[in-house]
Amino acid sequence: MQVIADRPEAPSAIRTNLGAIFVSLELSLSTWLITSLSPGSGEKMSKHMVQGGDIAGLLRRFAQLQEKAQARTGRNFPIIVIQEAGLDGFWIDRVLKNEGIESHVVDPASVATSRRRRRAKTDKIDGEALVRTLLAYKRGEPRVCAMVKARRLPRKRIVAVSAASAKC
Repeated sequence: MQVIADRPEAPSAIRTNLGAIFVSLELSLSTWLITSLSPGSGEKMSKHMVQGGDIAGLLRRFAQLQEKAQARTGRNFPIIVIQEAGLDGFWIDRVLKNEGIESHVVDPASVATSRRRRRAKTDKIDGEALVRTLLAYKRGEPRVCAMVKARRLPRKRIVAVSAASAKC
């Protein structure tokens, strides 16, 4: 006689009992693609765009993500962000940390990709891969990626740079 055990919930590819809103940023000069995975949204990742360099628009989008997650679950969640080192990665990292948002800059060469075949490279695919990489990193999986430390500018240098640009 075969016994079938009840499964309380179906297995899922992505852990859905999240304690934060996980966000990846794909940065270009003209647009920034925001890919997010929020508590209460299941496995569905949402994608939004803001104009490149629009930090106020980025922070507004983060606030909207938090409001939606709170409406779905009744709880407040922090935001955790990942972006690749490159064009804008470091200054955005500094701004986000100053706003109290946990931010990580990843070495793009360290993010795992399929070696069996050549894959299409789009911001949509990269954004989802970065969110999955961030989830694995926060779970403590070893060697999932290499995070890059943003160098802090010394106070003297910031003042010197500001004074030099004021002379121009």
